[in-house]
Amino acid sequence: MFRAVIADAVRDGGWTVAALLDASHVVDLPVGVEPQVVPAGQELDGLVTEAARADAVIVVAPETAGVLIDRVDLVRRSGAKVVSPGRRFLEITSDKHTTIETLAEAGVPVPRGMVLDADESWPEGFPLPAVRKARSSCGCDGLVVVRPGDALPCPAGEPTRLERFHTGLSVGVSCLLGPTGITPVTAIVQRFSAEPSIGFRGGDRLADPGLRRRAEAHAVAAVAAVVSRCCGDAGGGWVGVDMILGAAEDGREDVVLEINPRLTTSFVGLAAVARSSVVRAMLDADAGRPVPRDLDHDFTSFTVTG
Repeated sequence: MFRAVIADAVRDGGWTVAALLDASHVVDLPVGVEPQVVPAGQELDGLVTEAARADAVIVVAPETAGVLIDRVDLVRRSGAKVVSPGRRFLEITSDKHTTIETLAEAGVPVPRGMVLDADESWPEGFPLPAVRKARSSCGCDGLVVVRPGDALPCPAGEPTRLERFHTGLSVGVSCLLGPTGITPVTAIVQRFSAEPSIGFRGGDRLADPGLRRRAEAHAVAAVAAVVSRCCGDAGGGWVGVDMILGAAEDGREDVVLEINPRLTTSFVGLAAVARSSVVRAMLDADAGRPVPRDLDHDFTSFTVTG
């Protein structure tokens, strides 16, 4: 992800690109990048220092334990411009249960579920199959799927959301958010590793026009539902929406699962084939300028390795 972002920014040719590097790691950077080595324990100081020099900052961080919110807040307090959704948007979408409640209130289809406190046991009688996920996490961290006949998992040591498992096509839609609206830029059919160690492994372009329209409509409605709660401070940048498209052609079995208020792994696949810089499109969306709708025209598939 880190290398994909800076490589895409460099190929645009319109900026000087600086990258913060951990002093303990050796990273093969694209030609033209200004490396800024950050000593151990000085990550946040380095971020503030370099943000003050920049016209724009892109923060790549997980929602887990408030890491994303803390760093975006830090850049904003320093007076620098960060390409990110606003704080209220981040607060809502960094909590998977709050996200679902927000979407449900707006009429967006979501799975039924409930909150489990830290160390709370699996409730008796909850219908299976079901999914338990950390309320604040990134990717598939802490995700458990329980099917009929499985032994119930031990209580989690953190707050979780328990929800009904839905079968269907797992789809991720990436959108660009800005003051002029929400623009879907790619929709992929997601691939995951097998249970019990579930992990994201890549995706294939959602080529079916009807399914793509359904997925994009759900994504726009979901992001718009959160934007409406942000009191005019929705911010901008990249937002990913995960969903299940059910078998019913009218979409009545579809559900939106979560919203990722940051760069997602789909960026890596899209940036590798897009005809123009995806970072440029993010900055344009954030500034209210038009963005291309065909960024993924040449996209076919990508696989996460390592």
